[in-house]
Amino acid sequence: MRRHVLSFIFLPILLLSMFHHRAVAKTDKLTLDGAVREALSNNFLIKKAWKELESAKEEDRVALSDFFPSFSLSYSFTRLKDEPYAVFQNPLAPGGGAKVPVGDRNNFSWTLQVKQPVFTGFALLNRKRLAALGVNIKEVERKRVILDVTRDVKIAYFRILLLKRYVAVAREEVEQLSAHLRDAESFYRQGMIPLNDLLKSKVALAAAKQKLVSYANDYCVAVSHLNVLLTRPITSDTEVEDVTPHRICTFPLKKLLKKAVSMRPELQALRMAVKQVELQAKLARSDYFPKIYAIGGYTQQGEDVLAKDNDYSNTHNASVGFQAEWTFFEWGKTRAKVLAALYKKQAIEQELANTEEQIKLQVRQALAALETARENVKTAKVSVRQAKENFRITDLQYKQNITTSTEVLDARTYLSEAEINYYNALYGYLMAKAELERAVGVSSLSDDVTNTP
Repeated sequence: MRRHVLSFIFLPILLLSMFHHRAVAKTDKLTLDGAVREALSNNFLIKKAWKELESAKEEDRVALSDFFPSFSLSYSFTRLKDEPYAVFQNPLAPGGGAKVPVGDRNNFSWTLQVKQPVFTGFALLNRKRLAALGVNIKEVERKRVILDVTRDVKIAYFRILLLKRYVAVAREEVEQLSAHLRDAESFYRQGMIPLNDLLKSKVALAAAKQKLVSYANDYCVAVSHLNVLLTRPITSDTEVEDVTPHRICTFPLKKLLKKAVSMRPELQALRMAVKQVELQAKLARSDYFPKIYAIGGYTQQGEDVLAKDNDYSNTHNASVGFQAEWTFFEWGKTRAKVLAALYKKQAIEQELANTEEQIKLQVRQALAALETARENVKTAKVSVRQAKENFRITDLQYKQNITTSTEVLDARTYLSEAEINYYNALYGYLMAKAELERAVGVSSLSDDVTNTP
């Protein structure tokens, strides 16, 4: 009686906890947008690109600081073996002289110096421009990494959905072949079919079960791949919400090519690299000019540690002046540096032209894959409908002993292939669209589209 009372008390609690667990699991499903946001927040490559950008910003601040005066402080101590003196001759007593001390044996001194660049042949200006350009290049590199990670997350997400469909198709195939095997065993016991027909059904079911296990393992690997991109534990049981194209669209090639040429980070980085070597050439030319600095200083010297006591000269002094430096001959070194930068510029321009053509080719290939998947969705949908009807009729005929097991197994194979082809086309369209977005250099292709009928 006590056991029944406890069961009556705890059973509702157990059921409520089960429903609550299911509700939480349902809300915990990952959406596509959520997966992209999580990856952009946590992915190691994104964080690496961000740190490189911050490093470039600090280098820009270093270049800016060179425009301002620099302050330096020096301190020295010298001890002489003998006290310095000077000999003064007495004209009234030739042949002799008096030794007069002129300094201390212990000498302390410290100097505060200020140095301000006045003219450096535009070297400081060009260094600052190079540093600012370096920040822009790192920003473009960060955008490239964002596009790569976004594309990889989308494809990994769609692959999970595709393999989930594979598993569903394989599970349905196992269930239907199991039902067919039960019919075949019943017919065999009644002597209505030979043994080889029964064996064909068993072999087909075993193959379907093996396929189901293979698809299930592939699904687990795909989930692990997405976990890595999201920086989740690789064994996390990540579930994703299903997504299918709201509309199948066509994209105009000319507009895509134009957008890719202007938006691809790789091209933007190469254009900046051309400007970068131009500035490097200007920086090298700055060695043709003299460098001029304004220098100011304050010096204090004495026999004590603070250099305040000095019986032989003034304890402190200040100075203002200019310093000019000009290296006017280095065996053609400056000219060689300028030519090296110019040749490098020409090489980058060639790389830029080649990269632009390669990107156009990538866009064309991605668009061709998208159009292929788009057309396959239409035909595969019709094929699935026909294959389902064919299997239904064939299975019904077999139950009426009108056809053979071979026909049923073939019909089930056709249905599985049709469903697989349909899901390949459907999610292949989404993957191709993600590849096209990456080829164009955008995170989403929502503009310049035309709905297909």
